[in-house]
Amino acid sequence: MPAPIALGIIGFGIMGERLLRAALDHAAESVRPAGVWDPAEAAQGRLAAVPGGVPMLASAEAVIAACDCLYIAAPPAAHIPLAEAALAAGRAVFLEKPLATDLAEARRFVARAEARGARAAVNFPMASSPAVRQLSAWREGLRPEALEIEVGFARWPRGWQSDAASWLARRAEGGFTREVISHFLFLTRRQLGPLALEEAAADYPPGDGAETAIRARLRASGVPVRLTGGVGTTPKDDHNAWTLNGAIRLRDWSFAERRGADGAWAQAPDALPNERMRPLVLRDQLTGVAAMTRGEPHSLATLREALEVQEVVEAILAAGPRA
Repeated sequence: MPAPIALGIIGFGIMGERLLRAALDHAAESVRPAGVWDPAEAAQGRLAAVPGGVPMLASAEAVIAACDCLYIAAPPAAHIPLAEAALAAGRAVFLEKPLATDLAEARRFVARAEARGARAAVNFPMASSPAVRQLSAWREGLRPEALEIEVGFARWPRGWQSDAASWLARRAEGGFTREVISHFLFLTRRQLGPLALEEAAADYPPGDGAETAIRARLRASGVPVRLTGGVGTTPKDDHNAWTLNGAIRLRDWSFAERRGADGAWAQAPDALPNERMRPLVLRDQLTGVAAMTRGEPHSLATLREALEVQEVVEAILAAGPRA
């Protein structure tokens, strides 16, 4: 078995900590955490609370120098500068989405990375989800006719994201369309094919706050897609459903379900709630990160897939309210 690759982490908020814990607890055969950097003072305390003794290094440059692959979990404005620095140093890159909040910058970055055959991927965990694999199996022999995507939140940002509210709650970099709906657009792209936005609308509060509701109609390789999302639409912290033909669905991130002859939804036998499924998904994502770093085949989201998703996301956000 190949030696674990050295993984560096820049950005030690919720996602950085989740991936580090997954690396230490579930993926030691694939990755070896080499170091973390985050300029926030609170990050040092959070890192010290994680067993394993992973060091907080002195700078982003120090993390890049210490790793084989850099995981970038900083806010979106920093994604491309950090990725460019890591790629220039000969490292592989694993990015959080979105690639950037400036579409032109994202397009240029992807073109440059593709031209030089960069080892780079984006963290869309549905690329490694057992629930998505179950949907794929159920889809065999099912002709796609219509897709419904619904997401809802009691509030935005969600309660567990309060530490990142300074940017997640703002229109410039945050919002649930970039943070959550992008995952379901990626799933749609993987399952059905290229996306084409036909109509969209987005509602915003006064000031610079992120969107409070969106509506959109798309096609995925000709299949009609109806997308809705909103804040204050559910008492749950987070609710979502991706429903194909009214027959199979992914619900609340991790439950693959199929409608029976009686009309009732039945879960897959191995279904788990998201908090129990997430470590398994991240383990498989990290297996893919190690393969990508070694130049081997993997199923992680490509930069091109992430850019296609971002094109749709930014077009929805730019649509404004429906007249």
